[in-house]
Amino acid sequence: MTPFLKQVAEDLLHRFGDDLKDIAVVLPNKRPAVFLRKYLAGLHGRPLWSPQFFTVQEFFAQSTTASQASPLTQFFALHCLHNQLLREEGRPEETPDEFYPLAETILSDFAQLDYELVPPVEIYAELRDIALLQQRFPHLSAEQQRFMQQFWDSFSAGKQTAVQQQFLQLWGRLPQLYLRFNAELANRQLITTAGIYRALAEGTAPAGDFIRDYRKAVFVGFNALNKCEATLFTRWQEQEQALFYFDADAYYVDDPLQEAGMFLRRNIVQYGLRNALGDFPAELGSRDEPIDIVAASGSIAQAKWLSTQLQNDPAPNASPSRTAIILADEGLLIPVLQSLPDGTPFNITMGYPLMQSPLFGLIDLWLTIQQYLDGNHGRYVHHLDVVAVLAHPLTGVAPTERQQLQQAIHENEWLDVPVAALRLKTGGFAEFFAPQEGGAAVLLALHRLLEGLLQQRQDNGTLRHLEASLMLATKKALNLLQEGLADYTELSVSFLCLLVRKALQSVSAPIEGEPLNGIQIMGLLESRCLDFDEVYLIGANEGTLPKITLGNTFIPDSIRRAHGLPVLENQDALSAYLFYRLLHTPQRITFVYNQVVDDRSSGELSRFVRQLAFESRFSFRPAMHQQPIKAMPAPPMLRIAKTGAVWKKLLKYLDASDPGRLRLSATAFTTYVQSPLLFFLKYVADIKEPPKMAEEFEMNRLGTVVHGAMQHIYEDLRDRENRIDAESIRRKLTEVPAICLAALSEATYGSPGKITAPNSMQRILLKIAVEYTTLFLLHDASEVAPFRIIELENGQDYTLDIPITVNGGAYTVRLYGIIDRVDEVAGKIRIVDYKTGRDEVKFHSEETLFAPASEKSNKALLQTLFYTYIYEQVTGRTGIEPHLYVARRLRREGSLFYRSGRGRITMQDEFLERLKDGFSGFLRETLEELFNPEIPFANNPQAPLFDGDPYGEFIGRAAALEDE
Repeated sequence: MTPFLKQVAEDLLHRFGDDLKDIAVVLPNKRPAVFLRKYLAGLHGRPLWSPQFFTVQEFFAQSTTASQASPLTQFFALHCLHNQLLREEGRPEETPDEFYPLAETILSDFAQLDYELVPPVEIYAELRDIALLQQRFPHLSAEQQRFMQQFWDSFSAGKQTAVQQQFLQLWGRLPQLYLRFNAELANRQLITTAGIYRALAEGTAPAGDFIRDYRKAVFVGFNALNKCEATLFTRWQEQEQALFYFDADAYYVDDPLQEAGMFLRRNIVQYGLRNALGDFPAELGSRDEPIDIVAASGSIAQAKWLSTQLQNDPAPNASPSRTAIILADEGLLIPVLQSLPDGTPFNITMGYPLMQSPLFGLIDLWLTIQQYLDGNHGRYVHHLDVVAVLAHPLTGVAPTERQQLQQAIHENEWLDVPVAALRLKTGGFAEFFAPQEGGAAVLLALHRLLEGLLQQRQDNGTLRHLEASLMLATKKALNLLQEGLADYTELSVSFLCLLVRKALQSVSAPIEGEPLNGIQIMGLLESRCLDFDEVYLIGANEGTLPKITLGNTFIPDSIRRAHGLPVLENQDALSAYLFYRLLHTPQRITFVYNQVVDDRSSGELSRFVRQLAFESRFSFRPAMHQQPIKAMPAPPMLRIAKTGAVWKKLLKYLDASDPGRLRLSATAFTTYVQSPLLFFLKYVADIKEPPKMAEEFEMNRLGTVVHGAMQHIYEDLRDRENRIDAESIRRKLTEVPAICLAALSEATYGSPGKITAPNSMQRILLKIAVEYTTLFLLHDASEVAPFRIIELENGQDYTLDIPITVNGGAYTVRLYGIIDRVDEVAGKIRIVDYKTGRDEVKFHSEETLFAPASEKSNKALLQTLFYTYIYEQVTGRTGIEPHLYVARRLRREGSLFYRSGRGRITMQDEFLERLKDGFSGFLRETLEELFNPEIPFANNPQAPLFDGDPYGEFIGRAAALEDE
């Protein structure tokens, strides 16, 4: 089949010959003009004067000398007039940021009313009941009356909610707002695009007869016409000033059930427009070629499949310039570009969107920081934003300065970083964190930011052409915004940041390419009038093709139908036409869709494809595309041999003559029980947890504060009296908040008086610390007192050398324990350990206790038995009772460990001594295993690994360490 534009070129040459220079060719968009010029030149065979090409907006704009009002100008004019009406009604005015979301919808509705020639006073009339409706709209048909009645049923007396009442008030205000808005623009010699259309159609445009400047106006490839266009086209056809070339096939035009032909049937039958090419061809209905349908497993997988297809299976008889990739989902542009085979020539009509570039990420980050500064009087920046800026590839902050700032944030625990500490010395924009006051300052600072980035990238030789184009396009958009805001200097920083984001949403940079060479990549709308040998339609999902929602509007569906305004069916019909016309000429057609259901995809193939499969003669070849996954083979369980440097490190625990001999703590011991590999990482390889800032308080910090508070309280009480009674403890309760604050300051900065005004997260931590400390004290007062303190955490460091046998040789391992508290209660000596986390005093059995860690282990009990064992061995005392103060369980379960099961057995007397004996053997066996050079360090797969554990990454990919 001959391409549509080639048919148009042949007919134009036949009709006008060398007089083409006097013809105006009007197209739906700019893209087809390139191809039409090519066909005209090729068919004529010699140089000729080209006709003048226009988009329809450009063509209609010749009818007026007024400038088109920018969206920003329209908004501020509308805002001023809306507040004027509110004042007249005695209502409070609205700020620009309050009115902005409302204005977008109002302006959209105003434009639709103009395009469709709907009287605004009528459609915005404040209707109260059906009687008023019949008086005001006597011309409506019975069906239109029914639509109106359905809508107003929900607004009958007694059923109006406050929201409905507000809506009615707004609706009553809009007719006057529409009239004043257009009058205001006219006073400024401005007009909207829709206003140009309406003025032309109603015959009020200053140069309404501008079409007479051309011998003929040729309208090519139009489909869905609004009322203005339909009125003008009909008038111009009657005056023999216009020709129309419709691109369609009889398959869907002649069938009244085909939604794809809905607008064309209306153009021809209702409006009487004539197709200059005569009857529509009837070729689509007879085509029976196969169509490939590819179900991809994910959105990006569609682009990956396309890359493989273009590289391995080119279409027969199709040159690259005759291949098109049509993006039903235009969000796939970047994945498609990144997936094209190397060296593939391509041309893109959409341009590279700023929104998907690192540059916008940095600008958006800067705007976010300015909004945050605006909310705290320019004093602080959130630490996560600072970290994001320092890590961004475009800022160019030197590694040394980045490291210094990050270190300062961690050392000072700044959740909000003072601006005074953020004066950059390196990078493209030293004022990145400086607060800006007022709209003009924000825009000027943005210009300096872009200029600084541009200069920096040029200086270090990393500037790319596309990046420079995006920066220049951004500066142009900011200049337009600055011009529009010239008379509005009192805008808040937050609202101005919103306007900047809006202004930058549509910015894109052209991607250089030869328009008539290479694969053509475009959206559905841009494919109008164009024909290709091979078509790939990417993103052919229901919900994307067609879209299932209309834009925001204050005009409900029933009212829209009554007045002939666009409804969802119109959008479906337009999408259907764009879909069916893609099928006119290709030798090969492929539909690709995402079969995965997620928040962006229905997982369903477009109903247009299913409809085509049901009704047409095309054959369909379904295929599944599973993106190849190169899964790494599961690494063998990592085993770190105890040789070389590893064994030398272990000998530091065993060599009694070494003055720098290492000691083994209770925490190190239970870590080995949990996972020998984890012990290796922490205590042999000395891999420390990276510093981090927590938005939420961490349990280890809470535990440190509670331990410090308890230590301080009982040191004071011990120094005053030998035996501590309940009354002494209760008198201390009033001091707990101040003591906890000092303990937090000590834990954070090493000084008890450093924190005087806790931040929000510290206040939360202090609240919990005070509750836990009070809970422990009340337990001691009611359940334990009177008692005598024997030892506290800052007292004696208990150390014990325990003999072990390793490969027949005798060694000793030095154990040590720092015990929270040792006290004497009613003649019994207790070891007390404080816990603020999820620890338990319950354990399941001796077997699970003295075994490698699992979900049934009790790490706290092992640690407490470790302390008890050392204390008894060092002091010679026996019968020591281990107690655990678990804040979350103390009231309910007490402090004594117990074995669960058929009957609860408290860990006392004979049962306690049996467990101590069992622990003694378990301790010796575990130590001999730890220092046995024949047994490598390996991970315990049964050990619980908590989410966010920084060592989890090492354990998960630890095979890489095996050779080291």
